[in-house]
Amino acid sequence: MAKKAGLGRGLDALFADAAPIDEIKRPADKNNEEKSSSGTDEDRVLYIDINDIRPNSAQPRKNFDEVKLNELASSIRTNGVIQPLIVRESTKGYELVAGERRWRAARISGLRTVPCIVRNFDDKQNAIVAIIENMQREDLDPIEEALGLKSMTEKYGFTQEQVSASLGRSRTYITNSIRLLKLPEEIQQYVSSGQMSAAHGRTIINIPDKAKQKEIADKIIRNDLSVRATERLAEKVKDELRPERKKRKKASEADKAKAAEIVAVERELMTLLGTKVNIAGDDSMGKIELEYYSLDELNRLIDALRDAFK
Repeated sequence: MAKKAGLGRGLDALFADAAPIDEIKRPADKNNEEKSSSGTDEDRVLYIDINDIRPNSAQPRKNFDEVKLNELASSIRTNGVIQPLIVRESTKGYELVAGERRWRAARISGLRTVPCIVRNFDDKQNAIVAIIENMQREDLDPIEEALGLKSMTEKYGFTQEQVSASLGRSRTYITNSIRLLKLPEEIQQYVSSGQMSAAHGRTIINIPDKAKQKEIADKIIRNDLSVRATERLAEKVKDELRPERKKRKKASEADKAKAAEIVAVERELMTLLGTKVNIAGDDSMGKIELEYYSLDELNRLIDALRDAFK
């Protein structure tokens, strides 16, 4: 699988006056007071008692692989914590902004203090930095990522354009990610655990019957269905759930002999837009049909088309 491209302009796209590094020195103990008053750049990295730091309440990442944590702890015992944690002051010591995995591994390794940089982030900035840091490291599963993106737009009031600019991802990507949260929780767990992919999840979102969604999800896992096979199965189920819908006229011989390149383009657009696509016509005239099954789905397609023509 190709590695995701790096994120875009980052925090500057979210808040132009991003908080500077806190230059008030807070030594971990009295023995460091003299050193902290020297004012050198090194003093900006503070060694803080690990027990004075608590996890980020806005941390989007919920699952931490115990095996990988222990591997990191083993490395920390040998090499220490190479990259400082980012923290902010709280009423009871410090709160993590970024670096919870390193903090957890440091606790496992038995460290008493950890290197930190203190920043003056407010609650909103704290939450956004935590989301971006995890996405930069690709540490979030698709559902955690969707929850983080939804939090940015709903809880913290960012527009999808602002989120898109800050993360270097298209509005279509962001919309498709958040759509995963429409799935029943049990299916979300399948996606979160890696039993099925986000693409599989998006394929069955538009099936109006939750029980049928679950049935298809179980088939995906049981039979290791590809996304293409899932699309065909989902379309069949949707047709069965719409008996009142007039059957399409029998395809002409020309339709049956549709060129392979047209079929390939239909499939590419289906993957990109997350809905069924039909291209009909000849070299001189034709049409492209996009299916939608709700007002939300129509608005999503409109947004995707607007993004494509910017």
